[in-house]
Amino acid sequence: MLLGGSIFGQKRKALKPVSPITDRQFWLQEMDKMVRPVLYNLAQDSLRIQMPKVTSKRIDNKDHRIKVEYLEVLGRVLSGIAPWLQLEGGSQEEVRQRDQYRQWAVQGIKNALDSNAKDFMRFDIGGQQLVDASYLAYAFIRAPWLWEHLEKQEKERLVNSIKSTRQFKPVFSNWLLFSAMNEAFLCRFGYEWDPMRVDYALQQMEQWYVGDGMYTDGVHYAYDYYNSYVIHPYLAAIAGIIGGKTNAYDLMFDKIKKRNERYAILQERLINTDGSYPPTGRSIVYRGAAFHHLADMAWRKALPVQLKPAQVRCALTAVIRKTLESPSTYKNGWLTIGLYGEQPDLADFYNNQGSMYISSNIFLPLGLAETDPFWSAPAEKWTAQKIWSGEDFSNDHSVDLR
Repeated sequence: MLLGGSIFGQKRKALKPVSPITDRQFWLQEMDKMVRPVLYNLAQDSLRIQMPKVTSKRIDNKDHRIKVEYLEVLGRVLSGIAPWLQLEGGSQEEVRQRDQYRQWAVQGIKNALDSNAKDFMRFDIGGQQLVDASYLAYAFIRAPWLWEHLEKQEKERLVNSIKSTRQFKPVFSNWLLFSAMNEAFLCRFGYEWDPMRVDYALQQMEQWYVGDGMYTDGVHYAYDYYNSYVIHPYLAAIAGIIGGKTNAYDLMFDKIKKRNERYAILQERLINTDGSYPPTGRSIVYRGAAFHHLADMAWRKALPVQLKPAQVRCALTAVIRKTLESPSTYKNGWLTIGLYGEQPDLADFYNNQGSMYISSNIFLPLGLAETDPFWSAPAEKWTAQKIWSGEDFSNDHSVDLR
């Protein structure tokens, strides 16, 4: 019972007002909560001991999926936080946090490549390794700092490991881009690379373009998020590297850039007023990675003029909050299988404990300095908020980008 502003008759001290955290601080908190168990344990050479061996109840080969989950989680986590690891500066707290993560990342990579370490990761035990090697390659492309801080021995081990995945024939789908990304990595860091694997992927994706910024994932169109999980971000990165080596693809790369922009517009419009979005298609348990492309465009400062950085920041913040707010999102510190908390029935036959960590790719804009307009501009409503609050708003229409 309160008595005249006191508790049990004693004068109550005035509480200091708590300052709300910024969007960037919120993102850093959520990123840390998600990826800390992975990189901390890998740096301690204890990832295999501590990481749960959870798989989909529809799993096709449980033992194999558990064997590959370690490279899977490493590549996916690093590909998402690589731009932030590359960044310099920021608040003292953020710099300390980044320095810690850099230390964990470098040591963790060394353990992953050391055949004498408990957490040694083989790249040659199945086709899934082609996928996961490409995400690790993507991380180094996004954060050359990681490459620069590996010793010569580790660099050679990494290159040989990535080359070893050439033995696997990619599925006739977005998987062609995984092969191409591995070759782009080799090209980027001055090693022998196979132009044919890159050319095949680029030419085939061009055949699979169906219009309005979207590609089929193989011979049939599927209404899922693979244009964002893989296709658009991979095409943009590969184009950036290969375009610096040859002008043979200039016309195609110009189309890719315009399609990148159109699909970013569509992605932003998919985000509802509360941060939810249509839960359609396979791999929906990848949570925020459904907006990998939009996050990538923001980080690369490649957003189309129709999208202001601040509205994208606010939209992505809402997605992060929505996909991670459920009390069952984590179990003992590890991501559960699901979209909104633990929802095991949403999983596909290939999902394991490592799969969901592709969701770290929504954090790509942390690679922008806190002074960048993405972070410093005042909060702004995104499209769904404006339209569903009754504001007048420009209409949308398809664009012919063939």
